[in-house]
Amino acid sequence: MSNATVSLKTMKLKDGLGWIEWMRGWVNVMQEILLQRIMASHLHNPFPLPSLNHLTCIVTGSTSGIGSETARQLAEAGAHVVMAVRNIKAAHELIQQWQTKWSAGGKGLPLNIQVMELDLLSLDSVVRFCNAWNARLAPLHVLINNAGMFAMGGAQRFSKDGNEQHMQVNHLGPALLSLLLLPSLIRASGSRIINVSSVMHHVGFVDPNDMNVVSGKRKFSSLIGYSSSKLANVMFNNVLFKKLPLETGIIVVCLSPGVVQTKVTRDLPRLIQELYSALPYFIFSPQEGCRNSLFSTTDAQIIPQHYQKLKTNENSVCTVFINQNCEPAHCSEEAQNVETSNKVWGKTLELIGLPPDAVERLIQGEEVQMSLGKNVSS
Repeated sequence: MSNATVSLKTMKLKDGLGWIEWMRGWVNVMQEILLQRIMASHLHNPFPLPSLNHLTCIVTGSTSGIGSETARQLAEAGAHVVMAVRNIKAAHELIQQWQTKWSAGGKGLPLNIQVMELDLLSLDSVVRFCNAWNARLAPLHVLINNAGMFAMGGAQRFSKDGNEQHMQVNHLGPALLSLLLLPSLIRASGSRIINVSSVMHHVGFVDPNDMNVVSGKRKFSSLIGYSSSKLANVMFNNVLFKKLPLETGIIVVCLSPGVVQTKVTRDLPRLIQELYSALPYFIFSPQEGCRNSLFSTTDAQIIPQHYQKLKTNENSVCTVFINQNCEPAHCSEEAQNVETSNKVWGKTLELIGLPPDAVERLIQGEEVQMSLGKNVSS
């Protein structure tokens, strides 16, 4: 029996992380929680940025938390920022606040920010957004897939597309967005797809045949939904990294922002929320949490060199992964499972309605017919 056959049989039998993998995963999680402030003590806050007048950046989920800080600081550095959000009114109110403060400081031209509607819980919304953006025939230099959800303690819920909500918001929606925006990313020189992941992907497990956790093999919990979706996104982008030709100039990055104080605890009991907020020493503020996104957007040496090294190494299976210290690191052991990653890639394309050759056709500027009944072109 060949090694490949043994590997495939092992993969088919695997229905979760082994206890050693599980323990290693939680060690990584606890290290990040307890040591992140010490390990990242060399980073400035706020993160220093060069002039970014030449960049156009789309930031999803930019009305609160890490996304809000990322969008504001990029705009203040001169970038053209597109806030891709569900709540249009909240985004415009934020921009007004930023513009007022910016003008009061006498800092010159108004911030270059606009708002576009994007609801990752609706694949139709993602398609509409991409069609609207691609129709401009403008270059897109940076796509920051920041939006995410962790309904702590919540029951299993599904999008109108039939997908578990964590899986759609944290993985399927961003995956569709990244692929459909490839034509605009290719128009830019040295563009980047930046995926805000989480150290929790180390304790995630994805069954490619049950990505929505509905088979009954595993009992759903919000932790399983969140960690699995973050792992699926890393796996998907590891495959995308291999599929994108070097000449496209697109760098794919996954990152962990650290453990950040956000609204993820809003569904938990009040006592737990208070305990969570009482740990400021260990938990990053949104301003601290966005440093990794800003670093991944602007770094002109470490990330390009590391990406080039990975891209030219046939044995590399992971794309660039940046830890909370703004340094290249390794994604989880499970994320490096090539067979499972390829299956997650294929299942993802099926769930978002794209054909198997979507990447190749979009790179060539061809129209793609989606099984959702939508046409997408460059």
